[in-house]
Amino acid sequence: MPEELKISSIIIAKDEESNIKRCIESQLDVIDDIVVIVDSNTTDKTFEISSSYEKVNCETAGWKGYAGSKNYAVSKTKHDWILWIDADEEITDELKHELSQFKKNAPDKNAYSVARRAFFLGRWIKHSGWYPSRVLRLFNKNFAKFNDKEVHENLTVEGNTGELRYDLNHYTDPSIEHYFRKFNSYTSLAARDLYKTGKTVSVNDILLRPLFIFFKMYIFKRGFLDGLHGFILAVFSSLYVFTKYAKLWELNRSRK
Repeated sequence: MPEELKISSIIIAKDEESNIKRCIESQLDVIDDIVVIVDSNTTDKTFEISSSYEKVNCETAGWKGYAGSKNYAVSKTKHDWILWIDADEEITDELKHELSQFKKNAPDKNAYSVARRAFFLGRWIKHSGWYPSRVLRLFNKNFAKFNDKEVHENLTVEGNTGELRYDLNHYTDPSIEHYFRKFNSYTSLAARDLYKTGKTVSVNDILLRPLFIFFKMYIFKRGFLDGLHGFILAVFSSLYVFTKYAKLWELNRSRK
């Protein structure tokens, strides 16, 4: 009988003491090696909580960007197969069982996507284009690495990819204040990504893109079925797009 495959996980975290315990404990029964890289600018007890678990290899490190920090975390893992999980996520019981079965068989793909179920302002979002939101999360590190985007980085994979059936839970935004704390940073990083490509801004980007995002999420992706939460999410998402392109416009002005 072949030896059971082993899986490492990686987490990068900054000021995540309210989430990190849930994230780590959801993994303990199925993940063999957990690497937590805590941003050296963290001001709370994220490091203390993470390092209290025997299975966790925890260290602090200077910020290398999202992709750079994750590639660094991968370099600290013990096994070829890696689960990338954010500090505000958790493995569901169903996904835990699926991963247990995955470890007993020889994978025929180099990476697998997982659907995320988002908890936004106290409600699970079932529509709005947010579910199922599939992202490549389980991968063989010999065939994949994170790209160099400043935000919303993802994996570049050599070879074929597959899908896992069950979900990750994502506790994305417990409050509107939390959403907008991330908002300013993420829109700036996204604008810089576009700026690096030489992208220019048109009236359509400022006026029509945000409107399109609203109607896409609220009408075409049936966000109205998520109630007031779906409406708020569509408005916030359109504002995100507007702000991203407004910041790109500002960056392009500074180039002249």
